[in-house]
Amino acid sequence: MGLFDFFNKGKKETLDQGLSKTKESVFSKLTRAIAGKSHVDDDVLDSLEEALITSDVGVETTLKIISRIERRAARDRYMNAGELSVLLKEEIAALLAENSAGNAEGIDLPDGIPYVVMVVGVNGVGKTTTIGKLAHQFKKAGKSVYLGAADTFRAAAVEQLTSWGERVGVPVIKQKMGADPASVAYDTLNSAKANRADVVIIDTAGRLHNKINLMNELSKIRNVMKKVVPDAPHEILLVLDGSTGQNAFEQAKQFTAATEVNALAVTKLDGTAKGGVVIGISDQFHIPVKYIGLGEGIEDLQFFNKSEFVDSLFGNMKLNA
Repeated sequence: MGLFDFFNKGKKETLDQGLSKTKESVFSKLTRAIAGKSHVDDDVLDSLEEALITSDVGVETTLKIISRIERRAARDRYMNAGELSVLLKEEIAALLAENSAGNAEGIDLPDGIPYVVMVVGVNGVGKTTTIGKLAHQFKKAGKSVYLGAADTFRAAAVEQLTSWGERVGVPVIKQKMGADPASVAYDTLNSAKANRADVVIIDTAGRLHNKINLMNELSKIRNVMKKVVPDAPHEILLVLDGSTGQNAFEQAKQFTAATEVNALAVTKLDGTAKGGVVIGISDQFHIPVKYIGLGEGIEDLQFFNKSEFVDSLFGNMKLNA
């Protein structure tokens, strides 16, 4: 079994349930879009465009999807409006498959040194919870994990990470409040390396900085870590709250401008009808969405697979004109 099989084993039902609010919302909007129509015409396409945009797919990605459907509808002259759900599923799947970021491929743990993940994102998006769930999954896969509490500006952040460490059964390296975050990261990597740990996950402050301050702080943490593990961090994981819709796009813009984000986690998809944001973010930022959060349980973090996501969202959706 591959390392990330643990994330998704037996969890198709969780994926379906987690996306149920988004699916219900999109289904109702699409039903209204084709009401009384016998074929895909301009009115249907306009209504479909509105349905996708209001589902937080995003304007640019929506226009790509509409253009693709328009070409298909023109080519397949006798296409029934009732087939729109199938067509929509096929074109979204094709669009995401063509995305240069592709599916996240998992990780190859380096030999003899820890694999280092630096986690970034604003307060309240589920950053620390995501770290705890990641630590759980790595440990369940037989890997030793160290956590670094480098968000030293909020006592609650250190306490929350410490609580997750106790729950999962992994060590948490921390210092006093107000300590230099880079110093915490340095200590964490030194300890992990000395104890031959497989994975290190570093929490960082979730304050909204201006871009220069944010860039300087994250750069300092990265540079200090490289003194211990030259290739660190192997992964810079940006955590976004899917329930915030377009705000997630704005946060992605800020953080990708401030540091070299190479993986995304989109959380809280189970409680929102805005799950379409995953499609837009995956398409627009050319950074793999690596994980999706589908609930509060410790197992409710899944490795993101685009084809399974689209199939779960549209697979059983049947529209009648």
